[in-house]
Amino acid sequence: MVEKGKEVNENEARCNRLLGALPPEAFERLRIHLEPISFSLGEVVYESGGHMQYVYFPTTSHISLLYTMLDGSTAEMGLVGQEGVVGIALFMGGETTPNRAMVQGGGFAFRMKAKAMLDEFKRGEEFQHLLLRYTQALITQISQNAVCNRLHSVEQRLCRWLLMTHDLAQTDQLQMTHEFISNMLGVRREGVTMAAQRLQEVGMISYVRGHIQILDRKQLLAHVCECYQVVKNEHSRLLG
Repeated sequence: MVEKGKEVNENEARCNRLLGALPPEAFERLRIHLEPISFSLGEVVYESGGHMQYVYFPTTSHISLLYTMLDGSTAEMGLVGQEGVVGIALFMGGETTPNRAMVQGGGFAFRMKAKAMLDEFKRGEEFQHLLLRYTQALITQISQNAVCNRLHSVEQRLCRWLLMTHDLAQTDQLQMTHEFISNMLGVRREGVTMAAQRLQEVGMISYVRGHIQILDRKQLLAHVCECYQVVKNEHSRLLG
């Protein structure tokens, strides 16, 4: 839901790390074009093939980039939170994308019309540099997810996904069902259930009726595949 008429609070907007990294003069040029928006769990930000009119800078929400096959099955390509932006196709030369964006964690974001974003992007200054470096980091995440889905066990992939979600949610309490996770990982629900049971048995998580609690992050880090750290390291290298 767009909060029309609400003045943009600079501290709130700068909770998005891309906006937060902008020098004052660049931020002020963009500030008048930012609109606060709230997202609910499961809300669709844009559909596959749809015309994209806005880019979105999450602050407390996080958004899954999903690919949907002809038979309706889905898999998550990437995950965007306060470190990034949703809608990279708009500044990479396209107005549509074959993936779907859906809210995985409800919260707040700021949106900006495509024209305003492109006007600042074309100045060739820090905003452009930040968006391009972020895009490289997102490409690394998408590529590593593809490798992970091919080479690693469901249990390791679940650990990776829980850690990534935990990083963005900033809470130990995660609201999601096994069916939702299976759609994100592109695996059968039964596989997610078995993997989650094993993690629960050794005390890494607890799971009750669509609610997951992270109990032992250190154990998750010890059990996860290398893909989680590869993505983290590349993001730190590019964006600090």
